[in-house]
Amino acid sequence: MADAPPTIHHHHHGTTILNQIAVDYCPEACIHHPSAAEIHVAFDHRGGARWRSTTRFRYGTFGARIRCPGGNTSGLNYNIYLSSLEGDKSQDEIDFEFLGKDNTSVQTNFYTVGSGGREQIHQLGFDASEDFHEYLIKWGPELIEWVVDGEVVRREERKEGEPWPEKPMFLYASVWDASYIDKGRWTGEYVGSDAPYVCKYKDVRVPIENVVIEEEGEEEKK
Repeated sequence: MADAPPTIHHHHHGTTILNQIAVDYCPEACIHHPSAAEIHVAFDHRGGARWRSTTRFRYGTFGARIRCPGGNTSGLNYNIYLSSLEGDKSQDEIDFEFLGKDNTSVQTNFYTVGSGGREQIHQLGFDASEDFHEYLIKWGPELIEWVVDGEVVRREERKEGEPWPEKPMFLYASVWDASYIDKGRWTGEYVGSDAPYVCKYKDVRVPIENVVIEEEGEEEKK
């Protein structure tokens, strides 16, 4: 594997490497190497895994260098996203999602109070499984930018009177089989011929100064 050019390693202002994660399910399918700043999530017949930051944040720059799984990834979804609480019906969320049927594009979306429907597909100009590329979400009170390798692929500005993602959010990532959604039209039919599929996250970044301290034992409900 060729070394990435040193320009990739610049430190984003106010962000820090995430060195502690929680794994929501299947911890055996999620390997964290803090010394190498890498997190590997595998998917095979046993399923996949989902990891997240241990704290919520409000606003800032989030993301990682990601190398998507290779081979025939049809049916799978692998991602990096922000959510106030995965699975909560009124969640706020901001997404980068890879749809396994096509590793040359990525889908972005955002949700406010559980309502999404703002999907866009972006052509990457490369195969995301062949190397690490940097995917960042820049989230502020008036603006969201989705950035790939330093280039803004999508920009959303807050509009007067419209809902906006403003709940404190965890950073999440997972690999899962989404082939049951829309009869396989979204991510494709799951083939599974190249399992285990491993999605690699490197230099995961969070805006540490924007951490939100939870009130009244909310953390105990995990």
